[in-house]
Amino acid sequence: MKLFLMGFGSNMGDPVKNCLLAIEKLRGCFPAIVVTRVSSLYRTKPVGPVEQDWFVNGALHGETSLDPLDLLAVSRRIESELGRVRTVSWGPRTIDLDILAYGDEAVCMPQLHIPHPRLQERLFVLAPLAEIAPFWVHPKLGVTPAEMLQRFSPREIEEAVQPLETETK
Repeated sequence: MKLFLMGFGSNMGDPVKNCLLAIEKLRGCFPAIVVTRVSSLYRTKPVGPVEQDWFVNGALHGETSLDPLDLLAVSRRIESELGRVRTVSWGPRTIDLDILAYGDEAVCMPQLHIPHPRLQERLFVLAPLAEIAPFWVHPKLGVTPAEMLQRFSPREIEEAVQPLETETK
């Protein structure tokens, strides 16, 4: 079994419900995936050029016997089942599942880059990741999520990432 880290987020419909359904689907529908930890949910400021509502984001830690492309296929299937339609790049979405890490491997394929190439720039990824995988070390950068968070000021973090009072476990 390989450790994997996955980020998730939603800003359409009922974002909390969408995130919880995605976690439930990962937990219950795929015996090759074992979700071991789920972060708190966070209300997060959208990133990118598209004007849109704030997101609900989080991260999960798991183990899988799937290879990275099969894990990607599972995440895309869940996105599709929850109504995701890829129309506008960086736009609103019912659910987004991103493989952030797969063991200590670096994967570079046209359809998949692991670790996620912008992980270190995104507060909506780093805050939940620091919560569930504080000792994980980025295989290319050699730093933990908490060390990546230190690049940002407390004000930047506070303005972009706000904890929600919702149970994810």
